[in-house]
Amino acid sequence: MSSKAQQGTLKIELGRRYHFAASHRLHSPALSEEENCRIYGKCNNPFGHGHNYVVEVLVSGEIDPATGMIANLADLDGFVEREILDPFDHKSLNEDVAAFDAAVPTTENLCIEIFRRLQTFPKAKLERVRVQETSNNSFEYAGDHPQGFER
Repeated sequence: MSSKAQQGTLKIELGRRYHFAASHRLHSPALSEEENCRIYGKCNNPFGHGHNYVVEVLVSGEIDPATGMIANLADLDGFVEREILDPFDHKSLNEDVAAFDAAVPTTENLCIEIFRRLQTFPKAKLERVRVQETSNNSFEYAGDHPQGFER
């Protein structure tokens, strides 16, 4: 092992994957009914629709020489469970998540909201979040938008 790694200055990234199911309706009060139907199509269904989301969280940090880890997986799992899984799993994003009271719960906005909630993880630096909505659609956010999405 190099002296740099022994001193705890070697930075490494840790990726972890989580799953939750939630429903949403893509509908903007700023648009007419016709525009909502045209833009969002079947995703504008008044009853909503659901997805089995996959969330990938990537954190980085120095390796703790005593534990050999940048963060304990149990700590990260508990944090993600409290901040993301408990409030989102088997919920209506439109009705049950306050962040979407005024924002359309697109997966782009969901990705930004998840990043916002996870960036306070105290044990490592949040690098980015990736949300897979379907086998064809995924979105990634690294916190590079200064204000997040408009609320």
